[in-house]
Amino acid sequence: MTRTHLERFEANRSRLFSLAYRLLGEASEAEDVLQDAYLRWSNSHEVHVAEAWLTRVVTNLCLNRLGSARARRERYVGTWLPEPVLTEGDRLGPLESVEQRESVSLGMLLLLERLTPPERAAFVLREAFGYGHREIAEILDVEEPHARQVYRRAREHVGTQRRRFDAEPEHSRRIVERFLAAATDGDVAELEALLAEDVVAWSDGGGRAPAIAGPLTGRVQVTRVQIALHSHPRARRARFTVRWVNGAPALLGAENGVLALVVVPEVVEGRIVAIRTLTNPDKLAFVTTQLQ
Repeated sequence: MTRTHLERFEANRSRLFSLAYRLLGEASEAEDVLQDAYLRWSNSHEVHVAEAWLTRVVTNLCLNRLGSARARRERYVGTWLPEPVLTEGDRLGPLESVEQRESVSLGMLLLLERLTPPERAAFVLREAFGYGHREIAEILDVEEPHARQVYRRAREHVGTQRRRFDAEPEHSRRIVERFLAAATDGDVAELEALLAEDVVAWSDGGGRAPAIAGPLTGRVQVTRVQIALHSHPRARRARFTVRWVNGAPALLGAENGVLALVVVPEVVEGRIVAIRTLTNPDKLAFVTTQLQ
């Protein structure tokens, strides 16, 4: 492999990771896909348009993995949530607009789990990367009318459950900071004021770390549990910081300098409508690496 060959791959790495992560919902799996793609790229010859070639390879490698991934998730202990990623840099590409932030949110990644692998690929390529139907057809190796039909089905499935982010990221950050303060201080009234009436809370420990059996539903129940959790001695010892995770403000809790949990509240119209907590150390490994 020539140096130029390597540089062409590296120039596409960030975009390819962003694509693979959106397709798989797992950062570690996305990194493995890029390794496989790199091996294929290193043995390739006479590739004129690197971006198109690599996009097709990465997409199809992800499609091959999605079937086995679904089977693993069916055997997963407790609630399965996507693997979080810090997005304060450009790890998942530009996140300046509401649509861009929504495309990497944990809520959106969970919605994509309901799609077939081809539907997920068509939706991500079109919505997050702006590919045309003809380009998507070439990537998926299908006729253009079929690609249009696959995308239309995906959009219909996602559209019925889709919820928009708050337009102002800093407003959401202030809501999350108030949420942390209220839960830590045991301020029931403030916490209930921040939560939507039909708020839902999930917790992913994967059988490897403590997690609340759920989901928990409703303002009263979620408030009671959040107050109890933050009054626990372990929570009292933990150090919480607000960081940007999957395009949204989130709470990172560390014990003795080791990341122990990531809490991602979903804010819509000034209220927290969902809370997703990850304590499975396998799910925290990628963020831990990013923090180093």
